[in-house]
Amino acid sequence: MKPSARTSVALPFVLVSLLFMMWGVANNMNDTLLAAFKRIMSMSDLQTSLVQFAFFGAYFCFALPAALFIRRFSYKAGILLGLAMYACGTMLFYPAGNAGSYAFFLFAIYVMAAGCSILETTANPYILAMGDRATATRRLNIAQTFNPVGAMLGILLSRRFILSELHEADAAARSDMSTEALRTIQTQELNAVSGTYLIVGAILAMLFVVILLVRMPRLRDESASLPVGATFRRLLRNRAYRLGVVAQFFYVGVQTGVWSFTIRLVMAETGQRESEAAMVFLWSILAFTLFRFIFTWLMRYFRPVKLLTAASVVALACVACILLCHGTVVAVALVATSAAMSLMFPTIYGVALENVDPDSAKIAASGLIMAILGGALITPLQAFISDRAGISASFVVPLVCFGVVLAYSLFVQKTHHKDN
Repeated sequence: MKPSARTSVALPFVLVSLLFMMWGVANNMNDTLLAAFKRIMSMSDLQTSLVQFAFFGAYFCFALPAALFIRRFSYKAGILLGLAMYACGTMLFYPAGNAGSYAFFLFAIYVMAAGCSILETTANPYILAMGDRATATRRLNIAQTFNPVGAMLGILLSRRFILSELHEADAAARSDMSTEALRTIQTQELNAVSGTYLIVGAILAMLFVVILLVRMPRLRDESASLPVGATFRRLLRNRAYRLGVVAQFFYVGVQTGVWSFTIRLVMAETGQRESEAAMVFLWSILAFTLFRFIFTWLMRYFRPVKLLTAASVVALACVACILLCHGTVVAVALVATSAAMSLMFPTIYGVALENVDPDSAKIAASGLIMAILGGALITPLQAFISDRAGISASFVVPLVCFGVVLAYSLFVQKTHHKDN
């Protein structure tokens, strides 16, 4: 790429990378919402997991329409559409809080996640297209470093403005309260939830205006593209891509499950309350962020798929420790699991798209984003096990998921060895 080209892409690269931060905020505020709704509305783990079902279900529903939209128009149009829907979803938290309706909150989360789905479907291939194809996976890992920054901001916002506002009364105490007293407490708690999301919505509106005014590279399919059906058939013949979608499904499922139940598991193992246990979650995201930088640096010397194999083995060992140990050791293992997960999403994404032709890239990217459905389906499964066998036992689900990711990394390495 010429120096002038690098200069023209620098600002758009930063702005698009900020989008990774913004959906990181939504993703990890969701993880704290499970703990919040459990206390506010005295719900089971399975009921609170509907938050993740709504969020990641929207990813599945909107990824392909988003790919078709940016194929027809441009990446910039996709970004603006995604930001608008994301912001609208956050604004819907206000009437949901006033109504005191869990179903309304789930709808707001669904709309918000639809925007995030469009942003992810747009931003990931856009970053891959902004430069040399040989360094695309490394470039995506650099952009993805903004995601855990957003995750930390989401946790800090939730801890300061949501979890700290939760009343000490547990489900048993609330069942003994009068209707009026319970409503007063819940109104205060739900207002804290709504107000925090309105802050996020205001930031999104400002980012929308900035991107609207900035000139972005028009990296789009200028020639006649293959029909969608033909594109899918071509992709299905690509085994590395096809299995990459499966690996991504299980990876997103395990990340969502581990983070959704980190606070609850720490509470069960240490006796801490939500706001205190959230600190372990914050340390997990800090480890995730630090190791994202470390793994990105290591990619200068090792193939990304080899690092994926090593990280998968470490993650399996950490989850085994969670299943077999108790107390503070479990908290440490949770933090270490997040460190191991740090490179997985962008690396699976980049590796799966390595041999996909440019004309199929946008549809292929939508398939990998649709695989985020794993977060919607695997989290309720883990919640179901948690309600019946205990939250610690539910981590057998992440054990299986990391096994799938390890199998995919070994398959890719074996295939690459044969090709060479």
